[in-house]
Amino acid sequence: MDRKASPTQAEQADLIEEAMARARLKHMRAKPTRRPPPRLGHDVRKLMRRHAKAGTTSISKLKDNWEALVGEEIAKFCRPEKLTGSKSARTLVLRVHPAAATRIQHDSETIRQRVSVAAGGTVTKLKLVQGALGPKASRALKKTRALSGEERAALQKDMDRIENPKLRAALLALGEAVITREA
Repeated sequence: MDRKASPTQAEQADLIEEAMARARLKHMRAKPTRRPPPRLGHDVRKLMRRHAKAGTTSISKLKDNWEALVGEEIAKFCRPEKLTGSKSARTLVLRVHPAAATRIQHDSETIRQRVSVAAGGTVTKLKLVQGALGPKASRALKKTRALSGEERAALQKDMDRIENPKLRAALLALGEAVITREA
């Protein structure tokens, strides 16, 4: 019978050393190298393809064509701010001048229909947010005409009785504003 010879002391030391090396490697492996991230252009193209499909309307397109979409009269008093919701049921948020909020609310269905046609039939609701629109809109609200000479003379005559010069100037300015403002 052939018996297998038992390992020598040197062979046993090699086996023990190998087992210890395996145990160390099991717990102390180096971190794997990672691929570099994809280039930014790749991600941008993917995003643009998703958002630039036919039938989608971004808020920037609405802002650019706002006056043509809703008309000059309505465009004076409101601006589109953002589109929210899913593609099938979007909500258009409008920034509305506070003095014209009731008028815009009255015309909201007309605005929604016009914007919905431009957006491919996806705008189902309008949300009105009152606030300042900027210098262009505030000028549109201030419709004034020139004060005639007769009106100015009558206003001056009424103000002559007031002795305080600051009060007289303030009331004169108020009177001019009230008379010249068109209804």
